[in-house]
Amino acid sequence: MTDLKSQTRQALYERAQALDVPGRSAMSKDELVAVLEGRGAEEAPTAAPDREVASRVEAFRHLAEQVAAGEFVLRPRVLTGHDRRVHVRQCLREDHTMRIATNADDATVKFDALSDSLFSFFRGTALLFYRDMAGEDAWMPTVLALGDVHPENFGVMPNMNNVPIFSVNDFDEAYYAPFTWDIKRGATGFMIAAETEGELSAKQQRKVAQHFVQGYIDDMQRLARDGTELDEEMRLDNAPKIIRKLIEDAQESRAEWLVDDYLNEAKTGFRATDELVPITARRDEFQDITERLIKENDITVPPRAEGMRVKDVALRRGQGTASLGLNRYYVLIEGPARDGTDDLILEYKQARHSALSGLVPPSSYEKNTKGERISHAQTVHLVRGDRFYGHIAFEGLSYMTRERAPYRDDIDLDDLSKSEWKRYAEICGRVLARVHALSDESGNITRDIEPDIVEAMGPPALFVADMVAFAAEAAERVRRDHKLFREDHAKGAFTRLDIIHA
Repeated sequence: MTDLKSQTRQALYERAQALDVPGRSAMSKDELVAVLEGRGAEEAPTAAPDREVASRVEAFRHLAEQVAAGEFVLRPRVLTGHDRRVHVRQCLREDHTMRIATNADDATVKFDALSDSLFSFFRGTALLFYRDMAGEDAWMPTVLALGDVHPENFGVMPNMNNVPIFSVNDFDEAYYAPFTWDIKRGATGFMIAAETEGELSAKQQRKVAQHFVQGYIDDMQRLARDGTELDEEMRLDNAPKIIRKLIEDAQESRAEWLVDDYLNEAKTGFRATDELVPITARRDEFQDITERLIKENDITVPPRAEGMRVKDVALRRGQGTASLGLNRYYVLIEGPARDGTDDLILEYKQARHSALSGLVPPSSYEKNTKGERISHAQTVHLVRGDRFYGHIAFEGLSYMTRERAPYRDDIDLDDLSKSEWKRYAEICGRVLARVHALSDESGNITRDIEPDIVEAMGPPALFVADMVAFAAEAAERVRRDHKLFREDHAKGAFTRLDIIHA
């Protein structure tokens, strides 16, 4: 019999893949050994030697440099017919290389989700979107961009004092880029969501996008004049009516939230569900990881989490759209009452490279250190944000961390009226302006950015028209790409990679 314990985790993983062991990507080496010993792993076939997977990363980096330099070159967004189909196919295969190669079951879940909804396809294909924009707007002021602006990446979350606030809430794609990149993706996202979630007409979709861009302009002009971005926070006491209702609806008793959604009957750990898979055997390992997280990120532990004792650990499955198939752990931290009524839940989410990396115009601000990049963005964009936002490496991977909370929630888009769609879009545009304005406060931008942005936008009416025109064309391109993707997905196009046969 093969000595499994003497093998590397990668070798064990390949055997688990051959046996189609569920959840294998998130298992430790010891867990893989235990599972494989019970599955007759000595009979598992050996994986084929690694072969080189085709990559166009450097080609697109070169394209971005050419476009930024003002050269007239062919860009992929002008492709049509079969050429565009192949481009979409190659982008999605390349963007999901690891998931296709080593975790086909989770990759299938994500591709099915992308196929089911145009909005989900938009949300889960940021690389495809930004490759169409490679090198654009090189003359525009740089900010720490959110990277994936759309209606569901704004929401309610805890600040450092555990008070619910409304702001941007997803920093996975954050990157230093021209400020227009966030506005273009945001306007496109609002237009598509207004169509699929709001069932609004084409005319109404454009109005929603217009309100998003106008909201950004109005608040950036105000901030350029007042410079109050460090003092602003959207809370229950000062939020607009539609956001105040969202915060009120999101609030829930922590004890009820824990019992309803997470804890077992004895309140000693996580209960097993389709989404949560307890891995209690790894509790001591995650105790060490959590202690290292606190130390490496210089986190001041609040009294409600004093001691940071890990009660349980679970795998979290099927969450998000862009991040489907990436490792995600929930860690239960014991609260002061020690009775399961005030416990905390920390999320450890696998980080990856930003979709904007290598595509933004070259600048001195570029950085892409995965988890550290994400926690840097949260620190910049949320002045008094979640104190448990951080980054840490384990299992040879980079992870970002944050606290789950009873009131972490986003808006229910299909409940919005036509007027509420426009109002919500305007508010999100204003919020985006505020987080961009923080790029020269705690970010890496060294000059006062707001006046530069106002000047770069030029006449407001023209800027709105340009951004909405871009969004309308981009949304139509997403519709065509989604149709091509669905046809290819039905034919099994995303069960394999583009291997170099030279």
